[in-house]
Amino acid sequence: MKGPIYFEKGWRISVGIVLFNKHKQIFMGERIDNKGAWQMPQGGVNILKNEQLKDAALRELLEETGIYEARIVSESKDWHYYHLPENLRKKLWGGKFIGQKQKWFLLEFEGSDKDINIKSNKKPEFCSWKWVEASKVCNQIIKFKKEIYQKVLKEFRFISI
Repeated sequence: MKGPIYFEKGWRISVGIVLFNKHKQIFMGERIDNKGAWQMPQGGVNILKNEQLKDAALRELLEETGIYEARIVSESKDWHYYHLPENLRKKLWGGKFIGQKQKWFLLEFEGSDKDINIKSNKKPEFCSWKWVEASKVCNQIIKFKKEIYQKVLKEFRFISI
């Protein structure tokens, strides 16, 4: 099966979510499988079911945070790529991918903190969460994702680099 137009051999097609609150702070989750590693919500697109990118972003947000109360504000103009380090490449996704090809979405959180439930999924990805000032997000990101985070936050006008 060929898959949607955005399919690209060797890359896992995924979405990333910049979720911000009324104070313009950004949601960050600490990975349950890698304590101390913080990231914004992100996840794979079901290309076999022709899942639309916006639908994947809303699904991933719900799965990882329990959040329904968010509105899509913008979508990144370009795709963003990152290579997985060799030690992770063999462990993740059955070793099928060299990295991820991501489309990013800017979402405004319209709920309250009590609406956030990182344990709503059978397999939670985060063990804790927090709101972070945009200027501090990239200080907490694992090295191989840092460049994408900088580009995305710049495109969505949260930081200047």
